[in-house]
Amino acid sequence: ISLDHKRIGVLYFMLGIWGGFIGLGLSFLIRLNFCDPYYNVIPLEIYNCLVTSHGIALIFFFLMPVLIGAFGNYLLPFFLGIDDLVLPRLNSLSVWLMIPSLFYMELSLLYGAGVGWTFYPPLSIQPMSSGEGVDYLMFSLHLAGLSSLLGSVNFISTICSNISTRVSVIVW
Repeated sequence: ISLDHKRIGVLYFMLGIWGGFIGLGLSFLIRLNFCDPYYNVIPLEIYNCLVTSHGIALIFFFLMPVLIGAFGNYLLPFFLGIDDLVLPRLNSLSVWLMIPSLFYMELSLLYGAGVGWTFYPPLSIQPMSSGEGVDYLMFSLHLAGLSSLLGSVNFISTICSNISTRVSVIVW
């Protein structure tokens, strides 16, 4: 399905809002564990899974889609009155890679990838981290990284192709 830049921008906003709500819910569950300083409401393994998914959700599924995809590829060219997309298929691929990446991140939460920020293999070999959860999380991270890389390439090429005397300094 080929989408124009407005629909892709709206999809980026929707994915960013969805990722933000997931991060907010995970943050609420993490804060729930700190209600009583002497008793853990959530078991430690589940808490580690929440911390891992919380960080990935807020960085790769809230900040990246909203800042790079929605703002950089949709709103900034719209506000400046420059050409919208130099590489529209690249941007379309970028937004469609976010959906399975978000699915695999949620799947890793269910499988129990409770490794904190150290989810690469030499650091994640612990009794608490199951193999499938870490694999799903790493695959999700790499899909989200590829998606944000494609969106960044499109954003940079859009700005560089429109450099002229009439483009304001706010682009940089």
